[in-house]
Amino acid sequence: MARAAGPVNPAPPGQRGGQYTPLTDAELWAIYRTAKRLLAELGMGEVPARLRGDLLAAGAEARGDRVLIPEALVEAAVDGATKRFPLYGRDPARDIEVGGDRVHFGTGGAAVQVLDLDSARYRAATLQDLRDFTRLQDALENVSWFTRCCIATDVPGVLDLDLNTAFALLAHTTKPVATAFTEASSVAPVVAMMDMALGQEGAFAARPFVKAHISPVISPMRYGEDAVDVVYACIDNNIPMSCITAAQSGATAPAPLAGFLAQSLAETLASLVMVHAIRPGHPMVFSNWPLVIDLRTGAFSGGGGEVTLLNAASAQLSNWLGLPSGVAASMTDAKAVDAQYGMEKGMTALAAGLAGGNLVYESAGMTAALLGASFEGFVLDNEMLGAVYRVLRGVEVSEETLGYDAIREAVLGEGHFLGSAQTHAAMERDYVYPRMADRTDPRTWEAAGAEDAWTRARTEARRILAEHRPDYLSTAQERSIRDAFPELR
Repeated sequence: MARAAGPVNPAPPGQRGGQYTPLTDAELWAIYRTAKRLLAELGMGEVPARLRGDLLAAGAEARGDRVLIPEALVEAAVDGATKRFPLYGRDPARDIEVGGDRVHFGTGGAAVQVLDLDSARYRAATLQDLRDFTRLQDALENVSWFTRCCIATDVPGVLDLDLNTAFALLAHTTKPVATAFTEASSVAPVVAMMDMALGQEGAFAARPFVKAHISPVISPMRYGEDAVDVVYACIDNNIPMSCITAAQSGATAPAPLAGFLAQSLAETLASLVMVHAIRPGHPMVFSNWPLVIDLRTGAFSGGGGEVTLLNAASAQLSNWLGLPSGVAASMTDAKAVDAQYGMEKGMTALAAGLAGGNLVYESAGMTAALLGASFEGFVLDNEMLGAVYRVLRGVEVSEETLGYDAIREAVLGEGHFLGSAQTHAAMERDYVYPRMADRTDPRTWEAAGAEDAWTRARTEARRILAEHRPDYLSTAQERSIRDAFPELR
């Protein structure tokens, strides 16, 4: 049966999650109460002077060198938080909304190595890699937004790195993007660059299409001064933020999962209280990312049952509080595109989606427990995410889809459903058809060269990089930006 011509996506990004609830209502309350107790009785350490003043003015209490955050202040921050907000793309058609029960998969990471397309070995990540990753994902329909996935190790200097990273995102995609600012002093120049691309000073602040990834809390239970400075700079420039807590089990957070979730929740609430004290309601993704270490070795582990469960539980907690949720998935420990890669990515991404994570980070391209990034991985993960969205869409039950008359006609007639109007309609409406996964029989597969998924994905990645070269900046725009910022390469 031939499929109709043209691209069809029966389960696009933004499907509803929340079907998987690993925590009971009583367990949610117990974790939340413990998190509030940690903030009220233990509080936060190493609070920068400016933030300390803002927190005390908002109702926090000083106790020696720590700042205690009373329960009432936590609840005021939760109540006052923006519950839904847009992530703008430079192309308005690519905007997405964060919050509620909608799920979007995107990217993240700060890999310092790249799995080379030619040698299939790891090497240092470069600025050209970042440009290529940005172009590649721009053509992948199931990746809703792009955060720089690798660090350009060939660009020395803090400002140089931040400017070149931002320019790569600006020039090579119109999806919503995110980046990290190494220092607060980088924020204003990046905003000026975005204003130049938009053609008017202040245009970026009116419609900010870059989100900042910041980790203002250092586990356990203290603030990081440099990151807090970045928070102030982003708020001053109206940049939405993902405030990321990335505690690690048995190292910077408790090994028992319940205690881990309580501390991690407390720390992410501390970020929310910080934002509330500075500018109530400023758009913040509540990015509570529980990370796991292998307690036998102390190495970070991005794949496995524990990280799958913890991030799903974190999404459930954040959504239960009504906050825009951010979690992480697909952080496989695998170095190659192999069975371990597929198992860990599929398991963690599906659980995060089913739990209703509004933004699921790291979900495409990452390998080697976030140390590496892979072009082939982006292609394969895009297809995997399409299957996850299809699971989230679920089964629509109606008189039409139950189709009693169609069943009766097939049973009493030709004895099959091939060629029926019902099957033709369902073919386009209900089914996702993979491009990378091989569904042929063994003989056909062997006759075609017996390619594995890694090989097929490498071919597809090369095709996209060769063909997808969009011009998102005019020659005049690029020239003026490069003249203004000689740091750009």
